[in-house]
Amino acid sequence: MNARFFVLMNHTLTPDQQADALGTLGVSGFVDPPPSVSRIWAAIPADADSIGGMLSPVKSWLDETARPGDTVLIQGDFGAVYHMVCYAFSKDLIPVYATTARAAVETVMDDGSVEITRVFRHRRFRRYEQIQI
Repeated sequence: MNARFFVLMNHTLTPDQQADALGTLGVSGFVDPPPSVSRIWAAIPADADSIGGMLSPVKSWLDETARPGDTVLIQGDFGAVYHMVCYAFSKDLIPVYATTARAAVETVMDDGSVEITRVFRHRRFRRYEQIQI
């Protein structure tokens, strides 16, 4: 049974990311969160003292659909990412994040202002490392 690739981020996978996951990670397919989970993940409130409780539906989604050995791409709000990476490890899932190469192009406009365009290109998925202290 091949592992699946669960997507927990605020963007859709690019074709390069899909090809990398299929070829390098050997996943059999992709699983996007249901809209209710996507809405929670996209709207982590900056002013909340704690976010663990609001992540319960995200954890329930993984509990109901993921199997040990599945890969989970986790990117977003730093605290929510930390929480879900720890959770993924506890469920024997493989948490990863996408790395990119970044390039900036500066264009001097007619009025003397400078427009900067940033281009991000997928490089690879990297596993989060579980640190033993």
